[in-house]
Amino acid sequence: MVTKTRRSASRAHVRRWLCMLCATLMLFGAMTVGAGAASYGLPAASTPTEVYLDGYEVLDGDCVIWRNTTYVPLRKFCNLFDECSFSWNNSTSTATVYTKSGMTLIIRSGALYIYANGHYYYTVEEIQNWGGSLYVPIRPLARAFRSELTWNATHRAVELKTPVGTPAVAWAKYNSDEVYWLSRIISAESRGEPFRGQIAVGNVVLNRVRHKSYPNTIYGVIFDRKHGTQFSPVSFGTIYNTPSESSVIAAKICLEGYSISNSALFFMNPRISTTNWISKNRPYAFTIGKHDFYN
Repeated sequence: MVTKTRRSASRAHVRRWLCMLCATLMLFGAMTVGAGAASYGLPAASTPTEVYLDGYEVLDGDCVIWRNTTYVPLRKFCNLFDECSFSWNNSTSTATVYTKSGMTLIIRSGALYIYANGHYYYTVEEIQNWGGSLYVPIRPLARAFRSELTWNATHRAVELKTPVGTPAVAWAKYNSDEVYWLSRIISAESRGEPFRGQIAVGNVVLNRVRHKSYPNTIYGVIFDRKHGTQFSPVSFGTIYNTPSESSVIAAKICLEGYSISNSALFFMNPRISTTNWISKNRPYAFTIGKHDFYN
């Protein structure tokens, strides 16, 4: 009986030792995987997603969805379409990309837009520096490289097509008069407001240009007096002030076709407004910064 008991105890001791060893190995494995993810630098809240080019998966494991936006690594994405050279300005956290086909990209960490051959494309979410690499929302990059982009909702994947001809957007040709007046009304009405709010103010002006009840030019909308002065900077004279740099960029983003709202026709700052006609007579749409917007 004594021998049998000792053997049982010995076997139990071996089992306990093996269980502890397995648990240790599993913990070590988990720590290794976690350390790898942390060093890679991608945010914990991001989820991997697939990107296909002409039906073939590319950038395997490098693309993520974060804040409902698909991000891709700048360097690897650019090299999918063209031969590229890159430079980095550490003081401004800005990357400059030159492509063989003649495109210049300027992309800054933390910015809400990219520059591509004179165009300004809104990114919706900020450009990120993860693990020492710039990650950029995919849609504006696809526009820069003239690649058709489709979102496959079923598989939650991005599908791209190789552009026909040069994989580079042509140099921008903005109407100077439109930029001049749109940037001035944006600056006069929303200086100091969030960048998204500046774009929304520009959207209101362009929505009025397209609406049958208003003049069909930016200048005409700004100086419209059909129902009294429409914009207070016209009365105060601040419409003629030099616009901020962000207002010029916001104006160009609006002229590129990006719109936060296609229906907003009014906005007001309820804290300083001298009338509440808009809030009483127009349907509320949204608020950005100090401005309430109405349809």
